[in-house]
Amino acid sequence: MELQNSKKILHDALVGGYGVGAFNFVNMEMVKCILDTAEAKKSPVIIQCSTGAIKYAGADTLVAMARAYTKNMTVPVCLNLDHGKTYEDCKNAIDAGFTNVMIDASSLPYEQNIELTKRVVEYAHARNVTVEAEIGVLAGVEDEISASDEDAKYTNPQEAYNFVQATGVDSLAIAIGTSHGPVKFKGEPHLRFDILDEVHKLLPDFPIVLHGASSIPQDMVKLAVEYGAKLDNAKGVPDDLLKKACSMAVCKVNTDSDLRISFTAGLRKYLSQNPDSIDLRKYNGAGMELISQVVGDKMDNVFCSSNKAN
Repeated sequence: MELQNSKKILHDALVGGYGVGAFNFVNMEMVKCILDTAEAKKSPVIIQCSTGAIKYAGADTLVAMARAYTKNMTVPVCLNLDHGKTYEDCKNAIDAGFTNVMIDASSLPYEQNIELTKRVVEYAHARNVTVEAEIGVLAGVEDEISASDEDAKYTNPQEAYNFVQATGVDSLAIAIGTSHGPVKFKGEPHLRFDILDEVHKLLPDFPIVLHGASSIPQDMVKLAVEYGAKLDNAKGVPDDLLKKACSMAVCKVNTDSDLRISFTAGLRKYLSQNPDSIDLRKYNGAGMELISQVVGDKMDNVFCSSNKAN
């Protein structure tokens, strides 16, 4: 199956009341186990790369890997640029073969966010590529994205509605309390479901995106720490909150830190227990096994996307 844009994948999720995992990857090992798991679970999936991943591996290489692994798949797969910051970031990704791009101008003044998003939408839609944008700013640090708690602000529902009408964007990331990185809450975890509900009332047939939505599985954190990792105060979004969000019009759930932690845990354990090993296939395989476990659990029990692929 060829890579698809996000329109049908997210529409089906919205109608069906489930979420689709958007999993970040930076190399062959990550994309292979994400896609193998999606095929096994019969789940639609979005794979995505940040601008940092593109600098690391190259856009053409990442697209080629995605195409190679999806060509014999039966489930829908979308390839997304995560957090493109400029028009050029998005244009370059589209030209390389990405089928969805996110333009993140949320740190700009509202009118500038609209202006830049409209420009990306015009270029993308002419090439059958869908576009995600963002209203509100998430706290935290992950890859090349960062914002202080003071800078973070919740999405204004009316502004979200006006933004969608003005830009023609295909999906919208909103800020309801999640954050980037492995430490998402200093106190008790909570999400502003009232904001999500109000946005959905104003945009009833429109897919909403949740960024900074890793749950930081504590079994993976414990395993990584047992074998030498330092992950102080790592705390994610509880699975029950994510599951509720997916039942309320959140159709795309971004997941990155969970994969990083699980891969690191598998790698550290294998190398610690096999200090004489220099076989990359074996210790990378140990990391891949745990990524597959985490991705599969989310598809089955959190996003509820298993067996939803047409």
